[in-house]
Amino acid sequence: MSFTEADFPDVDLATFKHRPYLDRLKVLTRHWAEFGVGTPWSVHMLYVAKIVTYLFTGVVIASFTSGFGGFWDIGAFWTQPIFYQKMLLWTMLFEFLGLGASSGPLAFRFSPPIGGVLHWLRPNTIRLPPWPSAIPFTKGSRRTWFDVATYLGVVASLVTLLLSDGVSKEGQPADSVGLLDPALLLPLIVLLAIAGLRDKTLFLAARSEQYWVAAIFFAFLPFVEMIVGLKLIMMAVWWGAAFSKLGRHFSFVVSAMMSNAPWFRSPRLKRRLYRNYPDDLRPSKVASFIAHQGTVIEFVVPVVLLFSSNRLVTICALVVIVFFHLFITSMFPLGVPLEWNIFYVFSAVYLFGLYPADGYGIGSISPMLLLALVLGLSLFPVLGNFFPARISFLWSMRYYAGNWATTQWAFRKGSESRLNDKIVKAAPIQADQLTSLYGRDVAELLVEKAVAWRSLHSHGRALTTLIGNHVDSYQNYDIREGEFVAGAVLGWSFGDGHLHGAQLMEAIQERCSFAPGEAIVVYIESQPVHNLRQRYRVYDLAVGEIERGYIDVADMITAQPWLEDGPIRVHPQWSHADHRSSFGKGVVEA
Repeated sequence: MSFTEADFPDVDLATFKHRPYLDRLKVLTRHWAEFGVGTPWSVHMLYVAKIVTYLFTGVVIASFTSGFGGFWDIGAFWTQPIFYQKMLLWTMLFEFLGLGASSGPLAFRFSPPIGGVLHWLRPNTIRLPPWPSAIPFTKGSRRTWFDVATYLGVVASLVTLLLSDGVSKEGQPADSVGLLDPALLLPLIVLLAIAGLRDKTLFLAARSEQYWVAAIFFAFLPFVEMIVGLKLIMMAVWWGAAFSKLGRHFSFVVSAMMSNAPWFRSPRLKRRLYRNYPDDLRPSKVASFIAHQGTVIEFVVPVVLLFSSNRLVTICALVVIVFFHLFITSMFPLGVPLEWNIFYVFSAVYLFGLYPADGYGIGSISPMLLLALVLGLSLFPVLGNFFPARISFLWSMRYYAGNWATTQWAFRKGSESRLNDKIVKAAPIQADQLTSLYGRDVAELLVEKAVAWRSLHSHGRALTTLIGNHVDSYQNYDIREGEFVAGAVLGWSFGDGHLHGAQLMEAIQERCSFAPGEAIVVYIESQPVHNLRQRYRVYDLAVGEIERGYIDVADMITAQPWLEDGPIRVHPQWSHADHRSSFGKGVVEA
């Protein structure tokens, strides 16, 4: 890897695409293990520049608050409560515009580098209402001018809040210049809820499980209760993430993620993340040890921060959690939730450093309010772990744990172009974006590199198996990561497989009219906490659901990404017989 040159596998590009699919997968997963996605240093520096821009712009905007000096005087005003409120809302706006996570080359967005605002201001793009049958006026999958206006209304509300001055609030510190006006927060809260009922993608993109909830606390809670509530949001995030990493999946995430770290450059050390490179690419004991340390930090350190009244202990805990988030940021994981991690560094220092437990702990608020906050913030994580099909992994607080709902799409050769021809969107599909930059052969290799990344995860083996079970030949199809499909046609995607589930398939089929066998999709749901199975469904977009069943996690984690010992065992519970007899290789009943 150099500053401008990418690392590519040492293959003949002209002939590589003609090799058997599983052989290509073997080459690409092995290359990922040593080099990650292989992007040049210049790409990572672009993200560093974006973080600096995010921070600088947020401080400049906040500095216009009455009672603050200029942005150069941040040392005098960063401790003001309204500064924290504005940095949170600025982060929310940054994400809502599409500038944060799911942007740039590491989210496979090249030209243009973002979706977000470029996509959501276009009528007739695809939207996904969460409950179209239950909520009036939300049916349909086409974005209307009303949706565009609602999106702009949320943006306008955020901008208004960022440029507003503070008002007095019960319990605020004596030297405070005030806090955000609850009357100005209400339009944001209501408009984002309306936008989310029309299109769940927008609600998730705003990271509403944290920022929208925080805005509600800003509007309705007195100052002390607000600070405690904000601390509990962070506790829910940390503990939810830690709990989700207790399963068998997270070690796979760590090995694949660290292989992509730009500063971790030694191929010899990277090989130690795997059991026996290049023949066994399951995570090694080293990767598992690193994974478990992260889980311990997310469980233990937040408890210390929440209850510590000792200044030295609090500072030590803050150092650990700051290092933890900066370490994640330095990995430059795919999807690049970088600004979120930087904001959490600031949040930890601000909330737990400036407002210690002896004055702003859980004992500082009424027991009934504390109970309501704890139950409210734990409701979706609990439900999401037991019933993952019902709750987004974001609201379940199962961040980057490897236990995600996910899809893989197989388009018969030549049919994928219909996504460009028939669907209104801000950018062409990723393969075409890359083709305009590097040519078709390189584009196909890079798109398959992302599929190889997915194959390094536990569920990747199951996706490859199920695709192979339901196509006549891998060679006849272009196999795509579901996040890419969602990212192109929805304008945003961040690991939530629910966004590219059956609802999106129906919307795409409505526009593209694929023939039977032209578009096959495998959907695997997250593993629930109470069993070691993951449910799957297979769809032919022209036919609908063609098979459903389950896979044992134990079988997923023992196979190699390229299925060296053959397909893993799946357990079909229902199958569409006509589809099987026409062009699939599945079974009818089991």
